[in-house]
Amino acid sequence: MSEEHTAVYTAWYLFEPVAKALGPKNANKYLLKPLIGAYESPCRLHGRFYLYTDCFVAQLVVRLGLQAFLVHLLPHVLQVLAGAEASQEEGKGLVGTTEDEESELPRSGPGSCAFGEDIQIDGDPAASSGLGLPDYRSGVSFHDQADLPDTEDFQAGLYVAESPQPQEAEAVSLGQLSDKSSASEASQGEERGGDDGGAPMDKNSLQSGDSSQDLKQSEGSEEEEEEEGCVVLEEEEEQDDVTGASELALSDTMLSMETVVAPGDGQDREEEEEPLTEQAEGKEQKILLDTTCKMVRWLSAKLGPTVASRYVARNLLRLLTSCYIGPTRQQFTVSGGESPPLSAGNIYQRRPVLGDRVSGPVLSCLLHIAHLYGEPVLTYQYLPYISYLVAPGSNSSPSRLNSRKEAGLLAAVTLTQKIIVYLSDTTLMDILPRISHEVLLPVLSFLTSLVTGFPSGAQARTVLCVKTISLIALICLRIGQEMVQQHLSEPVATFFQVFSHLHELRQQDLQLDPKVCTEGQLPEATFSDGQRRPVDPSLLEELQKVFTLEMAYTIYVPFSCLLGDIIRKIIPNHELVGELAGLYLESMSPSARNPASMEPSMPSAGPEWNPQGGGCFRDDGHSGTFGSVLVGNRIQIPDSQPESPGPLGSMSGVGVGGLSNRSEDNALKRELPRSAHGLSGNWLAYWQYEIGVSQQDAHFCFHQIRLQSFPGHTGAVKCVATLSSEDFFLSGSKDRTVRLWPLYNYGDGTSETAPRLIYAQHRKSVFYVGQLEAPQYVVSCDGAVHIWDPFTGKTLRTVDPSDSRVPLTAVAVMPAPHTSITMASSDSTLRFVDCRKPGLQHEFRLGGGLNPGLVRSLAVSPSGRSVVAGFSSGFMVLLDTRTGLVLRGWPAHEGDILQIKAVEGSTIVSSSSDHSLTVWKELEQKPTHHYRSASDPIHTFDLYGSEVVTGTVANKIGVCSLLEPPSQATTKLSSENFRGTLTSLAVLPTKRHLLLGSDNGITRLLA
Repeated sequence: MSEEHTAVYTAWYLFEPVAKALGPKNANKYLLKPLIGAYESPCRLHGRFYLYTDCFVAQLVVRLGLQAFLVHLLPHVLQVLAGAEASQEEGKGLVGTTEDEESELPRSGPGSCAFGEDIQIDGDPAASSGLGLPDYRSGVSFHDQADLPDTEDFQAGLYVAESPQPQEAEAVSLGQLSDKSSASEASQGEERGGDDGGAPMDKNSLQSGDSSQDLKQSEGSEEEEEEEGCVVLEEEEEQDDVTGASELALSDTMLSMETVVAPGDGQDREEEEEPLTEQAEGKEQKILLDTTCKMVRWLSAKLGPTVASRYVARNLLRLLTSCYIGPTRQQFTVSGGESPPLSAGNIYQRRPVLGDRVSGPVLSCLLHIAHLYGEPVLTYQYLPYISYLVAPGSNSSPSRLNSRKEAGLLAAVTLTQKIIVYLSDTTLMDILPRISHEVLLPVLSFLTSLVTGFPSGAQARTVLCVKTISLIALICLRIGQEMVQQHLSEPVATFFQVFSHLHELRQQDLQLDPKVCTEGQLPEATFSDGQRRPVDPSLLEELQKVFTLEMAYTIYVPFSCLLGDIIRKIIPNHELVGELAGLYLESMSPSARNPASMEPSMPSAGPEWNPQGGGCFRDDGHSGTFGSVLVGNRIQIPDSQPESPGPLGSMSGVGVGGLSNRSEDNALKRELPRSAHGLSGNWLAYWQYEIGVSQQDAHFCFHQIRLQSFPGHTGAVKCVATLSSEDFFLSGSKDRTVRLWPLYNYGDGTSETAPRLIYAQHRKSVFYVGQLEAPQYVVSCDGAVHIWDPFTGKTLRTVDPSDSRVPLTAVAVMPAPHTSITMASSDSTLRFVDCRKPGLQHEFRLGGGLNPGLVRSLAVSPSGRSVVAGFSSGFMVLLDTRTGLVLRGWPAHEGDILQIKAVEGSTIVSSSSDHSLTVWKELEQKPTHHYRSASDPIHTFDLYGSEVVTGTVANKIGVCSLLEPPSQATTKLSSENFRGTLTSLAVLPTKRHLLLGSDNGITRLLA
């Protein structure tokens, strides 16, 4: 993997078998560093997008462990979205350009990224990437693209694949993939796609996942588990929206084909060789971005709200800043989709910079998370982060910004603009004071500062100025004149005031220059408002380059239209700025003599302020609400509109005509559709708490917040176990069934979830259920052991006791990479079975000459080198699994052993009917810690890091520490949150949730 030309294929073909053989601990030790190297490699590795497919990422999650993947690998995986290569090689113009071209496809405005598609796909996290890139629903698999030769021009077939039956087209592509595709896996995907409501993207996402990697029967089941994360999100959504989204995505791809691909085609006919190579590179990069976006959406849905916000959204927000670092990414660009640059007449339409194009995929993924989990993501996670980005530095002395702070300001304004569009009217008015004081005023303080310089000079300040104009204009359009006067007068006045300051400084220029700067102190100038402000003379040139006549025109005209007469009340120096704007207009168009005549022509120029034109330009119909009447928060469109191409004619039609991605980008307001997984009630309360908790907090906090219920068992729930990826769990019951349940959030905490699969092959009460990590099989026991596939429900093997009078009393599975199961029978015999081959591996007698009773519980050490057996007499035996020798036997408790768990560091935790919970070191005589329950024995417990979460029949949940000093906290479950008697318990360590099984057959998820 250290070789560039083999890294991708080594990871693709060898990671799964090697990591499976190594187990999670050794896989992290030996494979993590090479994997990070492959993701971090700055060069363009051929076929690199294979590493970003959801099926490969699913393998990383399973084989490295969810926590290790999220902490160590996910930040490196996501970096490709921000154009990490381009930022690393900023000197190479070609790399940066390619990155931008491919992210640009549907976006004529900066960072617009076809959010309409994104949000209209109700509950479809994995279908369209929102980038206008190849969509798997069109029947083309990314693998086919990778296998085509560079010289083959396949754009027409790839981007404009009008496939009436996407499912069949996808099925056709399965055979073209590689020798690794498996017919059985594909057919399983088809069955599941059909069962889940027949939505084409469900099936295709499964097929692309199943066909894109050889998961070898052992991994196939887990892979389908991972893919089911997509399905469960999509299956309950309305089909109409889905169909509409498909058509929209198709039309967008066709448009992007016309605007981007067609021009290239014409030129490439004449000069074949080099352009084709560059084109092929561009295509591969487009596929890479598309694949990564698809994977991020799938992962965000799979992880659930708290983990997605904590790991995915936080990393994406950090990446957004790096999209704007460096002078290269702050250069204005001309959008490929526009014919004349001045044809767009929208007040809040921004001039795109290179960074806007690069940030498109990041913004798309961020808004998808908001669509998935609802508006609170925008207001409780994104806005506080924006406030953090724009907050002034800790040192109050004026200083030069660093390049990251400068990029952070640009990212913050861009993201705020996206957020404003998706906020409802009520929410916008509620948080408007916060936006004004925590976002707009800090940005304007940097922008209009006379003492703070920008590392990239006037260019960065100009870009920030243009972005801030469009942001404030957008808010003004949303809230109406009266609300602007009430809430935004200070930011608007501050913005305009800088022209007065510079005008006065020009007049005082001779007085200011002779002043000698004393050490560490800047000269001060007196302004007309009577205040003295420090001024950095070296910055005057930069400020004068930014706040030119052109900029005065760009600011004055939109706000004079938007605010009308109110401009006189809230902007004291509006006459000065109006004069400057008039001078600019006069210089550009001598026929115009006064600011009044420029107001009608304003929308034709808008913030584009391109010096090439000043007359009337053809408007593209995206002019927001100019010429319309603003009534409070409502925009009243007049009925009679002039037909002329003049601006006031067509500017009131928001989103009418033009390219669809244009109208989506320039919409004043877009609904954030309700997703089945939107946060509300208890889920919202828990999520708000959780995103504020430090990730380094090692303590398990139980708040008794009820999140979900899982009814269905007709008998008591005897055991619960979570799957390693924490998106499904298993429960075994007295009703002789094992059920597989999805762990995706629904509703407000009171909703009930149906099982995904019911395994009903047991003949007696099921007392044990667990997962064999290496092959991803389920092991359940009712006196006989059943090994079965968790996604097909097919029994793979049954291990019956050798004598029906000697049933199995305890079972434990060996940790990965082992594939063995250890079983204890009522005659105190320990047997080992390998699920891959028939017969027994080993058989050991535990009792010796003693009669310790029945084996009640078994635990295998995390290394797999020892097994601990607990007997009904309170006796415990430690056995070496490699030699079969009994290392130690000791009377640990006075009553029955109820449960045993083994922890890293040769530690054993045991609970007994004598009301005690004891922590032992394997070969030490005395216990390390000893906890005693006052009233009831601890009959069930689970581990969370260095803590033990315990449960008693009195419905008390306790948290005990394994470290010094010993500590114990207990909470009584309220009858409102948990009814019945607690019978079993499991902890979801990454999500910090508790699964509680009860004697009435209902399992509940609490936090």
